[in-house]
Amino acid sequence: MQFIDGKTMLNQALKNGYGVGAFSAHNAETILAILEAAEEKQSPVMIQIGQKVIQTLGLKPMKDMIDSFAGNFSVPICIHLDHSRKYEQTMEAIQLGFQSVMFDGSALSFEENTTITKQVVEAARALGIGSEGEIGKIGGTEDDITVEEKDASITPTQEAVDFVTATDVDYLAVSIGTAHGIYQQTPNLRFDRLEEIANAIQRPIVLHGGSDVPDEQVRRAISLGISKINVDTELRQAFTQGLQTYMQNQPEDFVLANSLGAGREQMKEKVKEKIDVFGSAGRASDYIIKEKVVTL
Repeated sequence: MQFIDGKTMLNQALKNGYGVGAFSAHNAETILAILEAAEEKQSPVMIQIGQKVIQTLGLKPMKDMIDSFAGNFSVPICIHLDHSRKYEQTMEAIQLGFQSVMFDGSALSFEENTTITKQVVEAARALGIGSEGEIGKIGGTEDDITVEEKDASITPTQEAVDFVTATDVDYLAVSIGTAHGIYQQTPNLRFDRLEEIANAIQRPIVLHGGSDVPDEQVRRAISLGISKINVDTELRQAFTQGLQTYMQNQPEDFVLANSLGAGREQMKEKVKEKIDVFGSAGRASDYIIKEKVVTL
């Protein structure tokens, strides 16, 4: 196992034209589903700790659990704090040794978002940790954060440039037509705006709301500069369906290792499917070899 900072991992992905899956974990089984899928596919991986699991299990216990499991795996791993809207929480994650942190100031004014994100970037960079910011409002609900469709907005190119210039954030989440959750109708991503922003800021771009986006649109987005794709809803859906199917077929089996294990297996298959779409399968060994060359 090697932990890799988010900036290094995503710059590598951008340089080589693939995307890194940033998969949200919610308990021990979902952590293992992500790690086992990445190991089987020999893919670098980001494991995201989001706001809902922080409320239920806690920030440090989740980080400690990932750390304890990670030693059994060989692939590059990056632990990422997702959608933090509190400066103090972001600083706590930095102190706990996360490899990547996101401060989400998209609900603030541009000036407030810029000021706080810059402070996060400076603290993270001092310790070799990757930083993510957000410009534009991505619709839908993730954890307990909801942005109504009427309030969602496509990120203006100049605003993205101004934000990156002011903060020097390592990678930027933008709104190009995705939403958190499962779509009521097929999304149509704004590839023209994505291409404009990518050419203008010259750094990795993050696609939030990656669940349920058609594979061909995801692949095209990666070809235009998306390097990190967040996936949560589809994974929770797969885990729950695996668990439900097992309980329906084995209603008298109360061994949690069996029922939760069925959810874990179904989620693992979904993560593997996403890794194939993102083009990161087989990239772990390439990355490790290159890192060894660089550090000699």
